[in-house]
Amino acid sequence: MEIEIQSKTNNPLLNRTEVHFIIHHEGESTPKRELIRGELAEKLNVKKENIMINYMKSSFGTTDTLGYAKVYKSLKEVKAGEREYILIRNNVLVKEKKSAKEEKKKPVEPPEEKPEEGAEKPAEETTVKPDEGKEEETAEKPDEEKEEPTEKPASDEKIIEEKTEQQSEEKPDEKKSEESVEKTEGEEKSDEEKKE
Repeated sequence: MEIEIQSKTNNPLLNRTEVHFIIHHEGESTPKRELIRGELAEKLNVKKENIMINYMKSSFGTTDTLGYAKVYKSLKEVKAGEREYILIRNNVLVKEKKSAKEEKKKPVEPPEEKPEEGAEKPAEETTVKPDEGKEEETAEKPDEEKEEPTEKPASDEKIIEEKTEQQSEEKPDEKKSEESVEKTEGEEKSDEEKKE
């Protein structure tokens, strides 16, 4: 492998020297950036860390590669004058891959299933003690009130009737007290008309 420097230009405004070069690599693959930086550092008498290779272009079927590098005086100037992706390509900065790994490690949570309008909800099993019966009724009431506004008004009566039937199967003695607690005035009137 042989490096031939085509042009060397001093750029005082950006505090760097710009170098265009050709690499002749007979019978070899295109050399790596690290190897080229090392060879350029020897030819130009500078530190390897102060050389940034911007690009290397090779053509199909040829053993020559054209390249462009920037030579700085210090590592501080390198970090100030070069873009981040060039620093990563030349191994001055390490690319952070944590975000991609963290996304893969996070378990995908299944979406919560929303109950359908006509579907019955499973009754919650509770043990009722004589003293705690009233407390549980009041505790269940806020949950039912939260569920009702999300459903359509026409299906509210059906759901309330299904709940009261399920509760009456579990607690036949408390059927009347639960109906009076859950139903509003309009619903009580419609039930009375149905009974007659």
